[in-house]
Amino acid sequence: MPRVASIAACLVLAAAAIPVSAQHQPYAGQSERELKALSAEEVKQYMAGAGMGYAKPAELNHFPGPMHVLELADQLKLTAEQRAATRKLMDAHKAEARGLGSELVAAERELDQLFSAGRVDEAVLARAVRTSAAIVGEYRLSHLETHRRMRALLSDEQVKRYDELRGYASGSGGRHHQKH
Repeated sequence: MPRVASIAACLVLAAAAIPVSAQHQPYAGQSERELKALSAEEVKQYMAGAGMGYAKPAELNHFPGPMHVLELADQLKLTAEQRAATRKLMDAHKAEARGLGSELVAAERELDQLFSAGRVDEAVLARAVRTSAAIVGEYRLSHLETHRRMRALLSDEQVKRYDELRGYASGSGGRHHQKH
């Protein structure tokens, strides 16, 4: 029982060390942001078409992304044809992702403006939220679909090597060589 008491005492002390303002104001400072729901860094990432973790289910299940494939092209021993196809896939994807990122930032700006106006119509709000959510879905789909297409351009051995180079080699679960 003394051990439980000392753990409890540590937790109380740790909680006391957190400033009251941090405990009750998790959004403090964010009210000054141009877009309340997105940080400047998130806006930058969306506008650049960045991955932002949207393709993790693909990346971590043996479906490489074209940007990293190109970075590792020599180690993967890509052929000239594979390099060209990967570059073409990446360029097309980046253009699509940047367009969707721009749409998402605009949709979030519209949501922000609805509330900054002080009056929010229920139907208008519902439409704006659904629009934003649909764009997020399309953005993620674009990233995942690009990984799916990338996988088709590589051999099983190249995918295995990619996973090793990226630090994913352990825990492959035996599904490493399934070409999809």
